[in-house]
Amino acid sequence: MKIATAVPQTPAEARALIRDGKFRRTTAGVAPGHAQANLAILPKDLAFDFLLFCQRNPKPCPILEVVEAGKTEPRLVAPGADLRYDLPKYRVYRHGKLEAEVDDLGEQWRGDLVSFLLGCSFSFENAMMNSGIELRHVQRGTNVSMYITNIQTTPAGVFSGPMVVSMRPIPHEKVVKAVQVTSRYPSVHGAPVHVGDPAAIGIRDIAKPDFGDVTEIRDSEVPVFWACGVTPQAVAMKSKPALMITHAPGHMFITDKRDEDYAVI
Repeated sequence: MKIATAVPQTPAEARALIRDGKFRRTTAGVAPGHAQANLAILPKDLAFDFLLFCQRNPKPCPILEVVEAGKTEPRLVAPGADLRYDLPKYRVYRHGKLEAEVDDLGEQWRGDLVSFLLGCSFSFENAMMNSGIELRHVQRGTNVSMYITNIQTTPAGVFSGPMVVSMRPIPHEKVVKAVQVTSRYPSVHGAPVHVGDPAAIGIRDIAKPDFGDVTEIRDSEVPVFWACGVTPQAVAMKSKPALMITHAPGHMFITDKRDEDYAVI
């Protein structure tokens, strides 16, 4: 099988390559200008609790679409797509433990599963770059750095746990611009939750992310942290639901929606 080396430029191209097993890398920079989404899949008997959790924690878990039990097509954000096959990698958590990382959900799928698509900060990166803010992980084709923090989410039903954040090093003189640009996208995490000292939010070693790749921070830069849709995975590890299926961190679902569809003036 020939693996794609060029970055897919449209959502349809990206999903087709992923479904054919030809694209398994991080989706940062893929289909620029189109919104990406985190994925969380739960049995129907846990779905209401998780929906309530997302409503109480819109910063890390902004809902873009909920797909009813047993259905696999996200008709609102990507008609014709199939959530079982159209992400580069998935993770399967059982009772709080990461059981497997798989390329598709053909074997794991069952009729009682409810799928949640949550906003992703990759969706505002194109706007950041258009504003003159370089993003090192996009330039280098690596995954964004993600960390489990000491910021606690608001519990709902069986779900509780810490917030996960993504980090991007921003030149000191462009931090205000980064805040202004990302504030326009509340449905995909919006403005940062923290700027500066990682220890203030419980990150002991910035060079050791909990998810993703290490990102160099230069002397002229400050680490800036955004709420992250990997938060449900940290919540799964703490709350230990019988089953939660997610995207692998950084390996997102590419929607047909434009980034600007989720922007506010």
